[in-house]
Amino acid sequence: MLLLQELLTWAKGLPAWQSDAVARLLAKQTLTSEDLNDLYALLKIEHGIPDPQGRTPNKLSADQLPAPIKTSVHVELRAIQNMQRVNAIAENHRLSFGATGLTVIYGDNGSGKSGYSRVLKRACRARDQAEPILPNANLATGATGNAEADFEIAIDGKLESFHWINGTTAPAELSSLSIFDSRCARAYLDSEDDFSYVPYGLDVFESLAKVCKQLKAMIESEHAQSSVDLTAFAHLRGETPVGKLIAGLSAKTTIAQIDALGILTPSELAEHGALDKGLKENNPKEKANQLRLRARRVATIADNAATKGASVDEAVVTSLRKLADDYRTAQAAAALAAKQFNEQEKLLPGTGGEGWRELFEAARKFAFESHPDKTFPELGSDSPCPLCQQPLSDGATRLVRFEAFINQEAEKNAQTRRASLWAVYKPFAAQNVNLSLDDVTYGEIESIDKQLATDTRVFEKLLATRHESIKAAVVSHDWTGTDAELDNPASRLKALADKLNAEAETLEKVSDEKARALLQTKFDELDVRIKLSQVKGAVVTALERLIHQAKLTRCLSSVKTNAISLKASELAERVVSKELADALNQEFKQLGVGTLRVSLQSRSDRGKALHKLKLELPQSRSPGDILSEGEQRAVAIGSFLAEVGLSGNKSGIVFDDPVSSLDHRRRELVARRLAAESGKRQVIVFTHDIYFLGVLADEADSASVPIMTQCLIRRSEGFGIADPELPFEGKNASARIGALRNQHQAIAKLFKIGDEQEYRRLTVDAYFRLRMAWERAVEEVLLRKVIMRFRKGVETQRLVEVSVEDSDYAQVDAGMTKCSNYAHDKAMIAGVAVPEPDELLADIEALETWRTTIELRSKDTAKKRKTGISSPATILAAKAQ
Repeated sequence: MLLLQELLTWAKGLPAWQSDAVARLLAKQTLTSEDLNDLYALLKIEHGIPDPQGRTPNKLSADQLPAPIKTSVHVELRAIQNMQRVNAIAENHRLSFGATGLTVIYGDNGSGKSGYSRVLKRACRARDQAEPILPNANLATGATGNAEADFEIAIDGKLESFHWINGTTAPAELSSLSIFDSRCARAYLDSEDDFSYVPYGLDVFESLAKVCKQLKAMIESEHAQSSVDLTAFAHLRGETPVGKLIAGLSAKTTIAQIDALGILTPSELAEHGALDKGLKENNPKEKANQLRLRARRVATIADNAATKGASVDEAVVTSLRKLADDYRTAQAAAALAAKQFNEQEKLLPGTGGEGWRELFEAARKFAFESHPDKTFPELGSDSPCPLCQQPLSDGATRLVRFEAFINQEAEKNAQTRRASLWAVYKPFAAQNVNLSLDDVTYGEIESIDKQLATDTRVFEKLLATRHESIKAAVVSHDWTGTDAELDNPASRLKALADKLNAEAETLEKVSDEKARALLQTKFDELDVRIKLSQVKGAVVTALERLIHQAKLTRCLSSVKTNAISLKASELAERVVSKELADALNQEFKQLGVGTLRVSLQSRSDRGKALHKLKLELPQSRSPGDILSEGEQRAVAIGSFLAEVGLSGNKSGIVFDDPVSSLDHRRRELVARRLAAESGKRQVIVFTHDIYFLGVLADEADSASVPIMTQCLIRRSEGFGIADPELPFEGKNASARIGALRNQHQAIAKLFKIGDEQEYRRLTVDAYFRLRMAWERAVEEVLLRKVIMRFRKGVETQRLVEVSVEDSDYAQVDAGMTKCSNYAHDKAMIAGVAVPEPDELLADIEALETWRTTIELRSKDTAKKRKTGISSPATILAAKAQ
């Protein structure tokens, strides 16, 4: 555990990708190609190479490793219950474990055993967690989710419960339980050229160094694939800025530098074109004069377009419309006032209107001449009227009232608005909106930019149309379409004039020999820049490859293994000891691989540990070629037990199918070793090997340690349901007889209801099992386990209980013969009549009676023999003979 905590502390200082690699190696030891691709992507991310898949590192965390719990704390697993969403295991059931000694859980393939194993490995933070826990595939989509379970454990004898959810941090106390299975076995075997043993956790360094080598090869391969061929840009080399850029192209070059030279503005492109023409011109000075004149004509049209366009633009329309609208409103108010005045005075129709106001104003003007001594309209009743020249009489007062009407606010406002509108409208209506675009100038523009010439002519026509529309709108008050935006070519015309002037200026400079040299240099620079712009994409790609190569080179520095080797050496010095070597050799000896001896060497090679497990053979060959798979498994189990023993931890250990690939002899050795270990701590074994289960029971009995056996079965609600009854094959003689009695009850019911076919099938099966019970009784009861099938050893001391009489032979022979009559296929095929239930029960009870008799007789025989052998008289008689 201390080694793992050291590993965690060390990993915190590693780059994120390397910490992720350590986490993966602790989870599954052997990385897949997908793992390597992930780590390669994470390594490149740290050096500025983005990952299209957006992968992120999952660094090693404390909850992935067993928690640092004091070795004095004693943890026992008492039960797993209420499992949910774990494969097809039935939910809300309980699997119990013995507090001490040996607990064996038997289950055929597909019984749910692997589901319990996967839950244990995750909850107890075991090393191998590669296999996922999946929910029942038959569940509805909404019923899926993370696996859950409740654990009942005893901590120093005190019961506690913990709820575990897959994907969350497992309870620290559970991590003190150690888990071993066939996958973990590979952690102790070197898959390369050596057969080396390294303690759990220390092997990560060797594996990490191997990962670094693999990543280095991937980096070098990608670096070679990213090579850049700059000969394609040889035509750009030279003394120009572009030439120097290409010559010095490297990872330090920026795309901005390439863009600065490879992207030309329209003015630069125009300058390049002008220089190209100018440098090729025979009489540049005369040509310059022609261009100047043309530029002036175009500039004139440009100015006209700008000026004329402004005269009918939206601002002018808005101004005129407001003035016209104001006058119209004021005029309406004055008309209303005139109407009211006319109605009050009962005057002629139209009085107060526009014509009448003009007539009244004419009278005012004439009054200054006709009545110089009077002030209009105060002319007096005896004065003649300025218009009809008849005596005014009553008309004198009417003139005064007419004056008052004229001076009213509405009338004055109308007159003012009319004057304001006229002041603006008169010059607007009189202006000339023609651009003066003659045919010569039009032709010159058309020769350079045909579209511009067309657009200018169209604009000129639109100007006239707009001008007339505005004038009409002032009268009609219909302003529809008068504010539509016009596409004024003034700026384009101005740009053309500027371009012509620039070309003229260039030609003028070309005519000067000194200036010509400078212009040639300028042209060459612009020309190579244009060439660069044509291959800019390829240059940028080349730069990106150079930058990528530089980043890959930095990646190479991150896969060096020096630091890994140093840390491996440092930790190896702490954990490698003679005590470890002795423990390993002792375990190997007990498991039948004692010819292997641990030899410790001071060595550090690119992350490999300092010690090796050496074979004492004359030839130097790979142990993988010498050791069988069973021997390798025995080495793995021994290594696991050695580490657990030296850890000082007395908590429980769990084995999942520990004897896969082991022969019968080595199964017995493993069973004996586990039985011995169960005398020191809780040992839990999951197995699908019924023979191994029997051997474990025998060894537990021999070691006088308690054993608890269970069977995982399937019912309608699912798999993995714990049943205290073992399969028939795993029962002893007495238990087999009990099982046959239960089966008889079921057969009797079938017989009673008349289910002939099922009754016959189960009766044949019962006699097949009864024959197995007789065989087991012969080994176990009659021969007192002196010789057992699949066990090579003969326990001669048990002969003291053995006594075989003629009646035993007769009963065994009769029982086996009768069973054989019905326990073969011919009983079903030939339609042989099977016994009725009463006869079956009598045959079962006959075995039980015989078994009980032999048990009592064997004990009595042993007692007599032990007493007789130990008495002095018997000893003297034996010597005399």
